[in-house]
Amino acid sequence: MKRLTVLYDADCPLCVHLRHWLLRQRQLVPLDLVPAGSQEARRRFPALDHAATLREITVVGDRGQVYRETAAWIVCLWALAEHRPRAHWLATPAGQPFARMTVLAAAKWREALKGPGNGTGPDGCADGRCELPGPPG
Repeated sequence: MKRLTVLYDADCPLCVHLRHWLLRQRQLVPLDLVPAGSQEARRRFPALDHAATLREITVVGDRGQVYRETAAWIVCLWALAEHRPRAHWLATPAGQPFARMTVLAAAKWREALKGPGNGTGPDGCADGRCELPGPPG
């Protein structure tokens, strides 16, 4: 694998934060970060379900491999020099439950950022921008 394309939700603060984090890491496999559902994503990958790419992280390999959810996070870590050993562990039976729980926790956080009550836009966010939830209580 020579290159990966990460489709991320550009209207999600958590997703944008993780995009910036990925870009700061030393990459063993170059990552192209493209907003999910964008014209660029549709041009590059016309056969993908672009509505689904807005709901879950999707990574596409240079030979057409498609990774979603937990597998997408693991392959992103695998592309990074410092995190490749962790990715290998997360792909094992011992690491898979931890990887899955991490992805579920991120999805809950994302849902809190974009869920109903946080705005009035089509995705639950006013003007397509989401605010971080305040501390509980």
